[in-house]
Amino acid sequence: MTYFELYNLPESFMLDEKALKNTYYKLSREYHPDFYANEPQEKQQEILQLSTQYTNAYRTLSNPDLRMQYILKEHGLLEEGKNEIPSDFLMEMMDINEELMELEFDFDADKFHEIGEKTSGVVAQLDNDVLPVLQRYPELHGVTKEEALQQIKTYYLKKKYLLRIQETLSKFAARS
Repeated sequence: MTYFELYNLPESFMLDEKALKNTYYKLSREYHPDFYANEPQEKQQEILQLSTQYTNAYRTLSNPDLRMQYILKEHGLLEEGKNEIPSDFLMEMMDINEELMELEFDFDADKFHEIGEKTSGVVAQLDNDVLPVLQRYPELHGVTKEEALQQIKTYYLKKKYLLRIQETLSKFAARS
């Protein structure tokens, strides 16, 4: 059973967060282990497993990045070591990475801010480009579900790459 089925929600990148939270609170109260303290050990273990499953599902579904990762994994699209980022994007990022290496040896505050702005701009453009696909998924017009998932996978991988660059920038900021 998927996390979406567990919460009786349709698979979606743009969830009804209020419905998710309400269902989570309802299930947490219903399956809280403390309410089963006088039950046989077998029943207590079953309730503990259910409670853990509901909590893990909620944590995943309530976080947009984890939800995206979960959906992509459920469809077999994220495999360890087999996720290719488009080469044109990598070439663009190579320039940014070279600038970061230069900062390592010769810190320049203006260059630091320029790289931060550039990275934020790329993230904003990625978010803007993928938003229509996320909003319409899985009811897409002119695009198959598989094509949409591939677009979302590419977005996810690019954003993950950019987050690593932003983490590096944060380390520079902490040092200066």
